[in-house]
Amino acid sequence: MNCGILSMIEKRVTYTLEVNGKFFMIKNVPARVCEETGESLFSPETVERIQQMIGGPEKPKRVIETPVSEFSTSL
Repeated sequence: MNCGILSMIEKRVTYTLEVNGKFFMIKNVPARVCEETGESLFSPETVERIQQMIGGPEKPKRVIETPVSEFSTSL
């Protein structure tokens, strides 16, 4: 499915990323979201800010514990 320019809307999304076994969650990230596919597109400035937040000295607002399971194909 292809997303046309008219299907894109401005929204705030939650961005998640795994770096070196650590998970990061950044809330309220500005994005253009395709109404058809749900795909999020970020401006270069937004991507740069996310990289600064993850790699810099900025402390997170809060830390959450997340359960981790492993998917197995054998039942």
